[in-house]
Amino acid sequence: MIRHAGLVALSLGGAWRGVLIEGPSGSGKSDLALRALGEGFRLVADDRVIVWSSGGRLWGRAPDALSGLLESRGVGVLPQAAIPFCRIDLAIRCEASPEAVARCPAGETLDLAGQTLPLRPLWPFDPAAPAKLRRSIEHLGAAH
Repeated sequence: MIRHAGLVALSLGGAWRGVLIEGPSGSGKSDLALRALGEGFRLVADDRVIVWSSGGRLWGRAPDALSGLLESRGVGVLPQAAIPFCRIDLAIRCEASPEAVARCPAGETLDLAGQTLPLRPLWPFDPAAPAKLRRSIEHLGAAH
């Protein structure tokens, strides 16, 4: 299945843990992915993610034509070092405003390819959003 999303990953305990960043066009997915690179994440896919299930886990990668590319509004599409695929452990839903994000969000989930992921709402333009991604995946990584 192909998702209109981005995918970034963080190396934890010797394995890449992925965060699927979902939202409509112009919602800040690529902007958040770009800023997450500065927080130690690596790009897996931008704009489109091929998602599949294997071994009871969810995995993702970029379509071949988009591999190693990252779009930045106002700059264009540029090459970016990327890892070929990763396990997806968390999904982020880009919200349109900071007010749309609850202080302590309920435990939402997203079902993809027969797997259930924790889903967190996030305003992607929050200056702390990349750090929040890192903290979220580190916390989830400890539980898996």
